[in-house]
Amino acid sequence: MAFHHPSERIKIPPGFWAGLSSIGLSLHEVASQAGLPLTAIKDSNGVTTAQYFAIWLAYSVLVGDISQSIIRLSSAFETAQYPPSVLATYHARNYRDALYRMARYKQMCPPENLHINEDKDSCTIDLNWQSGVQTGPPVLAGITLATLLELGRRGTGQHVNAKLVEFTYPMEDVRALETYFGARIQTGAKHNRLTLHRINLDLPFISYNEELLQILTPVLDHTLDERLSIHSLTGTVKWIMKRSFTAGRQDIQAVASELGMSDRTLQRRLTEEGTSFKQLLTEARHEQALEYLADPSLDIKEVAFLIGYEDQNSFYRAFRLWEGDTPARWRSEHLSPAVTTV
Repeated sequence: MAFHHPSERIKIPPGFWAGLSSIGLSLHEVASQAGLPLTAIKDSNGVTTAQYFAIWLAYSVLVGDISQSIIRLSSAFETAQYPPSVLATYHARNYRDALYRMARYKQMCPPENLHINEDKDSCTIDLNWQSGVQTGPPVLAGITLATLLELGRRGTGQHVNAKLVEFTYPMEDVRALETYFGARIQTGAKHNRLTLHRINLDLPFISYNEELLQILTPVLDHTLDERLSIHSLTGTVKWIMKRSFTAGRQDIQAVASELGMSDRTLQRRLTEEGTSFKQLLTEARHEQALEYLADPSLDIKEVAFLIGYEDQNSFYRAFRLWEGDTPARWRSEHLSPAVTTV
């Protein structure tokens, strides 16, 4: 599971608001019910996890029934309105391919994670909340599982039914949900889980588009790989270090405090990822040094300061260990003549 920093922003696709509009709800109504200013909801940088959950809760309150909230939005959402990470799944080869793509690309859309397991005649898909995130509202869990079923129905052009649907929460209109999912609904379960008939996973998608997938897949995979690198615990620690080099405090206590954990817990988690705080500090300084040296407007004394070295000589010694050369020679060798003469 990728490490999820609690402060990460969540971007709501425009199609979500279009879906609400199609069932008679407005952005203003949802914002008011959620107790959020419109500026927060319209922020291009996204919303916080708490605001994201508040929006979903507000939606279910306005509809007046959790089960109907799940059914109405799942049925109304236009496939074309999905972001590329979800849209790509609708052009998969078959239902199995689509589900595994959905689980993979869902890692780009916090705060949910999906885990797929196939056995003899069933396929289970578990919904989990990413590390550091509180349990999401019932309507969001329901919408997520309904979307997975809707994926199969729209992709195959057949009315695929589930085998069993489990929720950890109580649901208000269980019969309506059973009619929608075509399966028994179990509430108060240990998991939020969708169980499918495995035979349905081989159903081909009528919307299969190999050419489009060849365009989308490399882009999405690259974006995902970058995101997982940044949002692993290791990546997050290095990001915090780089952001605060000039503040002077580069100790494990300061970083652990920002992550909301003890320094012992942080060191243990880093050990589990095969690294240490000291090693990451060295790597962060090395990476940042190369980035700054690529900017000819910064002199070497400034670069040393910007990566946390009070003494320029200490920076020179460290750089020789990293690159086997001096910062000045590295810069002259790696920057084009046109750049170095600017």
